[in-house]
Amino acid sequence: MPRTAVILLAAGSGKRMDEKVADKVLSPLAGKPLFSFSAGAFAASGVADLFVIVYRDQKQMRELAALAPTPSLFVPGGTERQYSVANALDALPADIGHVFIHDCARPFIQVDHLVALHKIVRKEHAVVLAHRVTDTIKLHRDTGRLKTLERSALWAMETPQVFDRDLIVKAYNRAANTGAKLTDDASAVELLRHPVAMLENDSPNPKLTTPADLPWFEFLNNELQAADR
Repeated sequence: MPRTAVILLAAGSGKRMDEKVADKVLSPLAGKPLFSFSAGAFAASGVADLFVIVYRDQKQMRELAALAPTPSLFVPGGTERQYSVANALDALPADIGHVFIHDCARPFIQVDHLVALHKIVRKEHAVVLAHRVTDTIKLHRDTGRLKTLERSALWAMETPQVFDRDLIVKAYNRAANTGAKLTDDASAVELLRHPVAMLENDSPNPKLTTPADLPWFEFLNNELQAADR
């Protein structure tokens, strides 16, 4: 029976944190490293047979090893996110059939969403967690003219994103061969013109990006903890 791997991306440089924290995914949230929230949710969900943790350097790897679920495989990251994912895909054992890919800077993933994504991918082969766009989005043309995009058709992508292993490997190979720049993993699958299912997320799942996010994350965590009581 094919197994499921979870790729936990922790190798990002965190440039937009302005050196306010030494390591974004190890920055404290409610007294715990940010990484432990993602790792703990996946461990609690039971969807993972293997954790593939993509690290930035040896110092970070040692710190992540103390927090990582088991069994874990550690893989060095690349200079860009897509190269980190490619390294992790290359390291997967042969018996892995499905792959979650998650940015560890998103600590608020929910166990029930992970279970639902795992169920959907076995039918649809590719699925992403996403939320509806509520802002009015406009396309700015070179001429200076604006075009309002139809908001009902717009979705903001999140992680985790989940795929058949063969599909995402083929997609990343296509991206490498064409020189495509990827901002998320579904972008690679789009190169193959393969459909991607979406699971709507109505819970906050923001990505830690700037120092101003830290107090907001503390507030969100308190609110989520209170809702669970």
